[in-house]
Amino acid sequence: MKTPKATLEVRLPWEISADEIAAILAGSHSNPFAVLGVHKSGDGYVARCFIPGAEEVTAMALDGSAIGELSRQHPDGFFAGQVSVTKLQPVRYRARRGDAEWAVTDPYSFGPVLGPMDDYYVREGSHLRLFDKMGAHWIKHEGAQGIHFAVWAPNAQRVSVVGDFNGWDGRRHVMRFRSGAGIWEIFAPDVPTDVAYKFEIRGHDGVLLPLKADPFARRSELRPKTASVAASELLQEWDDEAHLKHWSETDKRRQPISIYEVHAGSWQRRDDGTFLSWDELASRLIPYCVDMGFTHIEFLPITEHPYDPSWGYQTTGLYAPTARFGEPEGFARFVNGCHKVGIGVILDWVPAHFPTDEHGLGWFDGTALYEHEDPRKGFHPDWNTAIYNFGRTEVISYLVNNALYWAEKFHLDGLRVDAVASMLYLDYSRKHGEWIPNEYGGNENLEAVRFLQNMNTRIYAEHPGVMTIAEESTSWPKVSQPVHEGGLGFGFKWNMGFMHDTLSYMSREPIHRKHHHNELTFGLLYAYSENFVLPLSHDEVVHGKGSLIAKMPGDDWQKFANLRAYYAFMWGYPGKKLLFMGQEFAQWAEWSEAKSLDWNLLQYRMHEGMRRLVRDLNLTYRSKPALHARDCEGDGFEWLIADDHENSVFAWIRKAPGEKPVAVICNLTPVYRENYTVRLPFEGRWREILNTDADIYGGSGKGNGGRVQAVNAGGNIAASITLPPLATIMLEPEN
Repeated sequence: MKTPKATLEVRLPWEISADEIAAILAGSHSNPFAVLGVHKSGDGYVARCFIPGAEEVTAMALDGSAIGELSRQHPDGFFAGQVSVTKLQPVRYRARRGDAEWAVTDPYSFGPVLGPMDDYYVREGSHLRLFDKMGAHWIKHEGAQGIHFAVWAPNAQRVSVVGDFNGWDGRRHVMRFRSGAGIWEIFAPDVPTDVAYKFEIRGHDGVLLPLKADPFARRSELRPKTASVAASELLQEWDDEAHLKHWSETDKRRQPISIYEVHAGSWQRRDDGTFLSWDELASRLIPYCVDMGFTHIEFLPITEHPYDPSWGYQTTGLYAPTARFGEPEGFARFVNGCHKVGIGVILDWVPAHFPTDEHGLGWFDGTALYEHEDPRKGFHPDWNTAIYNFGRTEVISYLVNNALYWAEKFHLDGLRVDAVASMLYLDYSRKHGEWIPNEYGGNENLEAVRFLQNMNTRIYAEHPGVMTIAEESTSWPKVSQPVHEGGLGFGFKWNMGFMHDTLSYMSREPIHRKHHHNELTFGLLYAYSENFVLPLSHDEVVHGKGSLIAKMPGDDWQKFANLRAYYAFMWGYPGKKLLFMGQEFAQWAEWSEAKSLDWNLLQYRMHEGMRRLVRDLNLTYRSKPALHARDCEGDGFEWLIADDHENSVFAWIRKAPGEKPVAVICNLTPVYRENYTVRLPFEGRWREILNTDADIYGGSGKGNGGRVQAVNAGGNIAASITLPPLATIMLEPEN
């Protein structure tokens, strides 16, 4: 009896196994680029595609000519067949179902966009143009127009881009994995700009994660929506060559810098309570700052964030200007408008931590990717947020590239880096046992130090006109010294000691101030240890602290007089200036991000007087080099009176080479003092260039009639001066 021969399965060139088809349909195939698209088979070529809902499919070249009919291999929409082409090339399909017909350009028939040099620079951590490679970019590739998507997720089993263009179906645009760099990419032809998208990620254990927003997204949806938006390349005709040239060629330490700190969502609002657009802000805020004499606007973070009461400090989109105020182009127009009138724009920048919203960076590919896995290093106890892993090359590159991105694309003049102290110390806000020492057993976060040095080195090398400012509240040495001298490399540091000591002093009843005289003199012992910015920031007028005017002692007249004297003390003190919005007109209420400032107060004499004073302080500070040219150098300051505890009087000289000096004299009690002797460096007439007790500012109008006479008596040059109550005056020699 003959044994029957086994039947051999004959597979056509384009056919693949049922298991592979099932994996494609389930979105679990490890490499769909090896199956879908155009492939060489023997002497010819085959094409395979997955088009849900299609019953018939014709393959076409990009020029529209038919190159083959594909047969349906699975009723869910898997098609395959031979195509008449002579090389691997992109193809387009004409799909039909009943009377419906539509075209689909095959993303799997295109080659990669990124190249081996991108992989190399990413691995090395030296790629300085990641923002042009990662995220979503509208490009022309191999004859077709579309969006190129790229995302770093090295431990993912599969990554797809999903959005309005594919019905949020993770099986449609499974991305190509570049194992050398841990990056997934795909070119999605025919996808237009302005579409919403996210990444669908299957972790290394096969578990599907919550949809993730794009870490490099340059635009996002308006909260409460959280998707990224495929933005077109930023188009802005910049008119700021003179502005950029000035700041790139000058020593910023010797320039007048007076910063108006602004929360864009609550400076002003429309009558119905909604946010102003960037263009509306430009039409109101820029002229206001020009009139007030501020040199810079510093915005609390305007990067995308889901929660309004975080004020932007819990950002989920470091590369995207928030949608609250319109499209990114609006912000670019705002910056350009500022530069045209000589105002710089500084952005509060937050590399210290990030929120754990499920669409954000937390456990991005199913592992602790951007953060540390160990909560003793990767979790911030103060803000319930995650901490970046500063020891990871790709994370450092992500952040450094972000700093460069804002400077290049939006021409920003500076970055104020938030919460630097929390980055520098491993035990910040942690008890014993809740932190891990560094390799030397210390509490210094050496990885964060290297990151900050790297960031500052890169940004000053690429954009010398930009300045970086550290909010650092400890005595960490050399924060604003060059990296090559062992410093962190910042341009400036906030002087938190000045803010703390002076507010402590000014909040005391004048009768007690003589016992705390050193609170105003102590700061000069370290005033030149760093390049300082003197901040009266938003932090001082929130969380129950009240406004600055409310901190002042006495009745209403004394409160205003105290605050006027304090502002002039600060503007005469060495260091750059920063004042939070609303404090320039002495808003009574504590600041709230949920509503506009109380602009109606300007109808009242005392509030309008305060605004005029801040305006005149700025103009005086800017026009008198003695008040700004040696802000960061000890030879620009000399005490005239530092030890008059009993009268709470302080006096000093500000000076600069080749410039008239300015004498600053403060009487910080309500006692009106006549014939008070003040030593001065030159004899002759000195002109009173500012008096905070002037009637125009809401004061009592006491003063020196505009001039004082300094005389030489036995080799001592001095003037007999009238000191108004709770007031600061400034004098300069007439000749």
